[in-house]
Parts: sequence; C-alpha cells; structure tokens
Amino acid sequence: MRRVRIGSGAGFADDRIEPAAELAEHGQLDYLVFECLAERTIALAQRERLRDPCAGFNPWLRERMDAVLGHCVRQGIKVITNMGAANPSAAAELVADAARRMGLTRLKIATVTGDDVLDLVAGSDLPLLDRPGTVGSLGDSIISANAYLGCEAIVRALAGGADIVITGRVADPSLYLAPLVHEFGWPLDAWHLLGKGVCAGHLLECAGQVTGGYFADPGFKDVPDLVRLGFPIAQVAEDGSFSITKVPGSGGRVTVRTCTEQLLYEVHDPAAYLSADAVADFSGARLTQIGHDEVEVTGVTGTRRPDALKVSVGYLDGFVGEGEISYAGPNAVARGRLALDLVRERLELIGVPTDDARFELIGVDAVHRGAAKSVDKTADKTVAEPPEVRARVAGRTLTLDQARRIGHEVSALWLNGPAGGAGAVGRTSDLVAIASVLLPRDQVRPEITFLEA
Repeated sequence: MRRVRIGSGAGFADDRIEPAAELAEHGQLDYLVFECLAERTIALAQRERLRDPCAGFNPWLRERMDAVLGHCVRQGIKVITNMGAANPSAAAELVADAARRMGLTRLKIATVTGDDVLDLVAGSDLPLLDRPGTVGSLGDSIISANAYLGCEAIVRALAGGADIVITGRVADPSLYLAPLVHEFGWPLDAWHLLGKGVCAGHLLECAGQVTGGYFADPGFKDVPDLVRLGFPIAQVAEDGSFSITKVPGSGGRVTVRTCTEQLLYEVHDPAAYLSADAVADFSGARLTQIGHDEVEVTGVTGTRRPDALKVSVGYLDGFVGEGEISYAGPNAVARGRLALDLVRERLELIGVPTDDARFELIGVDAVHRGAAKSVDKTADKTVAEPPEVRARVAGRTLTLDQARRIGHEVSALWLNGPAGGAGAVGRTSDLVAIASVLLPRDQVRPEITFLEA
C-alpha cells in the first residue's frame, strides 16, 4: 500500500534547527512540516507587524530555510509551515530571497491567508469561552483575532503546484493532514479517514515531544542521546493506518510510552478531540511497538467536523513587573522569607496596586504551594530546607511605571534587606493575554497567493 512520509521539523517557535536538517537530508521524506505557533505567538507577531510592516513572521524562518531548502529541493520534499504567523506574505518574500541566494530556481511558494478575522470579531457580542463577557467587553485592548483554519486551503495550494506553503494560524494537526488529503484524494467529509490523519498530526505537532523530549526522567524514563534528539516521522498509508518513527541513529526514542504521552497531550476528551477538519476519536487507539523506534497506531476514527472555528483573540491586559534575588548559606530560607515580606509591605507602603501577585522562594514553594521538603534517600531522613533559595516577586499592574517599581523594590534589597542577598534582577513587560471565541466557519474565507522564486 502506498505510504506518505511526513517529518516534523519544529514543534514551537524557538525549536532546534539541526533535527529538521537531519530529517531533510536523511529522513526520505515526502513532506517536511514546521509547526511554530503557540496560543500567544501570533498576537505577539501582530504587534511586531504593527511596528514594522515587513515583520510579524517567525524570527528563525531564514535560518530554518537555509538549513533545509537545499536538501528539500534536491529530494523533492515539499515544505508546509505556519511560520508566516501574522505576515505570511512577507515570510514568502523572505523564503523566495533565500532560495535565490542558494541558486534554487523555479520554486513555487504559496501563502494561505484569511485567518485574520479581527474585523469580523472586534466589538462583537460573541461570547468568550473561558471567562464571562463578550469580545466587545475587551474594548480597544484587542490587538489580534485569528481563526484556526483547517487543511482545505493548504490542499488547494498543493494542488496548484506549491513546493512551499506558508500560512498564518492553522490548526496544528491540519498542517500534517493537508498532504494526506492531497496525496490520497481523501474527501473532506471522509470523517473516519480525517480522524486518523488528525491523530497522526497530533502526534507530530510537538516534534521532539514524541521522541523523548519533555518525557525524560532520569532513573524512571531514561532517553538515550537526548543532546542529539531526533524529530519524528509519520509513515501514513492510504487507508489512514500509520506508524511513528525517526531517522535511524538520531537521539531519543520512539516507544509506546512516548507516543502515549503525546497522544494525551492537551486532549480534553480522547473520544472527541475537536479539530477544524474533524472530531477525532482516540478512545479506541491501540499503540504497538513494531520495531526499534517505530510505533504503529490503529483503532482511531473520526466524526463530523464542528460547525464553528475557534478564534484566538489577543489583547493587552496590563503590565507585569518582576524581581528576583538569591540567598545562600545557613538560614537562607528565613532570610528569603524576610525579603519577600519586606517587598510585600513596601509595595503597600508606596501605593503600588498589583493583581495576581506572587511572593515565592524558588526551590521551596514556587511551584508546590506550602513549605517543600526534600528526602535524602541515602540517609533515610528528611532535609528540612535547601542551602540556597531565590526570592521572586511578580505582579500584574495597570501601568508600566507601577510594574517597574516591583523590580526596583527587589533590587533595593541589596542594601536595605536581609544579609547576603545577591544576583538581583528586575524585569517589566506588557502582558498579552488570549481569549477564545467561536466563529461560524462560513464567515471565514481563506485565500491563496502564489509566488515564483
């Protein structure tokens, strides 16, 4: 049975580049996909585009293309990516320029746009999914609104002869589903097949997370050669059956356990994984180790796609001020707590109002609330406190000046706080938050533009 090999070249905006080059050179791929958009990424990119009309795409786009384009052209590998973020057109121009510099001619680059639905959403009475209120209640703080497109526009771009497809916001699995629909001619209402393709895309979308990254736990879940972690490949047959593997000799591992963790990652209901193209049902999935670093996935199906598309609305939600300082040696925890108490009282004294304030000792209670204790297994006794701590204060404010005062008060502990403080730093940033809404899919109209390199 004919199979298509799809490699995952990235799982987030700042992912490594070398594994993608390894896939392009040695993966015997048909397609190489780069998934680089998290929830807030496109809102941050939109701010960059507002500052500079030529910006707003992934900052590693040029380096990634320099690393893989030569191999892809020589081996006939097509590239699909959402690195266009808020500006796919500018991203396409950059890729075309990179191709020309490398002497690669007759490349056809397609951009998929239409995910930007700010004009449709801003000021509307669409209800927010994760908090009370409507989009209109966010006022003029909104900076972006992008719908999660499905695979259809990418399929059309591939049918039009595109060698490289650059998109903005597209549902993560759809990037991987598109080449399967194109290559096998799957109907866009063949829900059982689309569900299988969505599952394959979901397993690939986080790249190294399915080959041992974010999985390793020394002594419990050991992963070999993590420093050279290889990224995954899906081998998908026309009937939707598939397996996950990686380049032989690359670092990491592909096992039932690594695939199971990724299969359940960010899945609210395994029987109804909502995607733009289908509702996938993972509840009957069977994962079988069929070879070294190869896992077969069967038992997945799908049902009709949702009538609406999810839209991520990015908006400004105040400012964040943060400060840190370290204490080490005897009584470090007590000195750290005194530092936190001082900053808390100082912020009240000078009148800096904060929301969501955090006063914590990293290594003691920054993640787990309450006093943390570590266990010395060799001595079979409880160690009461660590030999060093880092005090951290963070809070959300209405103004940038208020945010700056938080870090300033922490830095002031150098000479105005407990003994032995060192390594003080302060940071401020404006806070970009995300709200989600649903928009009827017939209101979203993707567009395709072709560019010859």
